[in-house]
Amino acid sequence: MSQAAGQFDFIIVGAGTAGCLLADRLSEDPANSVCLIEAGPRDNHPFIHLPAGYIKTLFNPAYTWRFETEPSAGSAGRRIATTQGKTLGGSSSINGLVYNRGQAADYDAWAQMGNRGWSYEDVLPFFRRTEKRLGDGDNRFRGRNGGLYVTDLDWHHPLCDAFVKGVMEAGIPFNPDYNGAEQAGVGYYQRVIHKGQRRSSAKSFLRAALKRPNLTLMTNAQVSCVNFADRKAVGVTVQRPDGSEQRLGANREIVVAAGAVNSPRLLQVSGIGPAPVLEALGVKPVRVLEGVGENLRDHWAVRVVARVRGVRTINRMVNGLPLVGQAMRWALGRPNVLSVSPSLAHVFWKSDPVLAVPDLQMTFTPASYKEGVAGLLDSFDGMTCGVWQQRPESTGHVRARSRDPRGNPAIQPNYLSHEIDQRAIVSGVRLARRLLETDPLKSYFLGRESPGPDIVTDDEILDFARRKGSTVFHLIGTCRMGPAQDRRAVVDDRLRVHGVDGLRVVDSSIMPTMPSANTMAATYMIAEKGADAVLRGA
Repeated sequence: MSQAAGQFDFIIVGAGTAGCLLADRLSEDPANSVCLIEAGPRDNHPFIHLPAGYIKTLFNPAYTWRFETEPSAGSAGRRIATTQGKTLGGSSSINGLVYNRGQAADYDAWAQMGNRGWSYEDVLPFFRRTEKRLGDGDNRFRGRNGGLYVTDLDWHHPLCDAFVKGVMEAGIPFNPDYNGAEQAGVGYYQRVIHKGQRRSSAKSFLRAALKRPNLTLMTNAQVSCVNFADRKAVGVTVQRPDGSEQRLGANREIVVAAGAVNSPRLLQVSGIGPAPVLEALGVKPVRVLEGVGENLRDHWAVRVVARVRGVRTINRMVNGLPLVGQAMRWALGRPNVLSVSPSLAHVFWKSDPVLAVPDLQMTFTPASYKEGVAGLLDSFDGMTCGVWQQRPESTGHVRARSRDPRGNPAIQPNYLSHEIDQRAIVSGVRLARRLLETDPLKSYFLGRESPGPDIVTDDEILDFARRKGSTVFHLIGTCRMGPAQDRRAVVDDRLRVHGVDGLRVVDSSIMPTMPSANTMAATYMIAEKGADAVLRGA
């Protein structure tokens, strides 16, 4: 502990996607003393930094929160694993590496909800500040000088190229930069990979910042509650693996950046949340806020799989001698399967032609995956087109079960509970099937595997989506941003918690609605904007 008596200007709870960037920005001024607290270990495992290691780290309890949802009709009564990162870098150290900002309309909608300064025009500079784009792109939209490398796919497979060609022949245009002026179209994903290595938030922002004497890092340290003097946040209590506790003080602010599950849980056990939840926990209210833990949203994906012939897929490249060959290519810095993201080609399109902008996101991979299991390869050569509705209307909640900081909360996303979501996923599965059966793919296509050829009607497809669909691990919204008159809002447009002083939430939980995207890029933007607000004292 480098600061006297455990007292700091700023305490950041969570060294994840947002927290590492926040620590970098807040500690740039040597006059600021900053403490960054992470419940998990350091990011020392080699699989964290190898892009293909995602398949291993996603299931490693040493580096992940092993959350799971409550059963629901939308998941056919199943509990769904909603794993989140628990190491330096958080989920940016275990995720699928895709950099995807979403659509301008997503952020314009946030501004229209009463959040000043959150329109696309307002947030674009913060997207650009974070990014170090290597590759083509309009500099009006893309950043070139940030810490986060964003690169193009350098490993191409004949199935990917045939898929993209077939999608174009189906009438969907090629889009070389979905993070530029427009998202719609087909192309190849941009990823946070550089020189064969994952560029997590820890590697991109925290590593250099840790050389500063005014930044203190605590790992394997679980924040059990935020401490208050009246309604001012003054510190936190930290619990170590051996059960010992330590109290730390904050002279200026506490910034909670623990993610869409842990941030609302921490607020609830600290006395901020809906009255019934606080009463059930036996916690004295500091501030009753109805929206803490509510408005949970997630992407629900269905993976459409076909068997293929006449081509070697990733399924046969990651075992035995082929794996050795790929490892050698990785070591030599040549394009290889070990340094690609799980999703290679993209489609952003519409579930209904009358829509003005896309509401479906698709991911194509030259591999087959186990039915209903995220990230687990199957044994046969295949190709997979995953699909989800970009802006789900189904909402749920996160509620602490007890005051035990290590106990899992109740997580209920209510997948596919809204009729709009149901219609979109059925349309999306039908489109994915068509795009796997285009003329350029005909010589490879061997047959429908999942859903099988016997699943035809809308009801049958929806039933399949419920039984075999799964999360994309894009949990957001549980500390929703909005004006004070919005009874479900938790933070204001400066990310300050309503009704208390000295406390902000800066992570994916503040998103009022789901962006039309994977959530990592937007979380980085939120962290940039949040750090700016903290430093300005706004």
